[in-house]
Amino acid sequence: MAAGSGKLERGFLILNEIVFMKKIGSLTVLFCTLFLALQAQQPVRKGSAETVTISVPTVQCEQCKDRIEKYLTREDGVLTVKVDYKKKTCKVTYLWDRNNTENIKTAIANIGYDAGDVTADPEAYKKLPTCCKKPEDGGGHEKQ
Repeated sequence: MAAGSGKLERGFLILNEIVFMKKIGSLTVLFCTLFLALQAQQPVRKGSAETVTISVPTVQCEQCKDRIEKYLTREDGVLTVKVDYKKKTCKVTYLWDRNNTENIKTAIANIGYDAGDVTADPEAYKKLPTCCKKPEDGGGHEKQ
């Protein structure tokens, strides 16, 4: 009986090792799955640049366009600026880790123009040339 019980004990040891290894394997799979699930929650950005189109309803002319483009290119992280005064839009490409849409709208408002939901700074607006002001304030260009 002693010889049979030794084999039985070895069998239980091997069985215990197999169960233990399965538990470790299951825990490893569980932790890897958890890690991947947490990583999936992180926002994914393609490249480091983001482009936004902002409505600029008070832009009137080429001077307005030049003023906004010149000013915004000095802003931190801004790569390109294209103002279309006929469509009254401003397309800005910027580094998302150095700037954001709200800051860009505020910068446009600080020049004296409405930008999306941000109203122009009144003091900056007063300093704009007459042609760049709203028609109701005596500005703009005559229709031809």
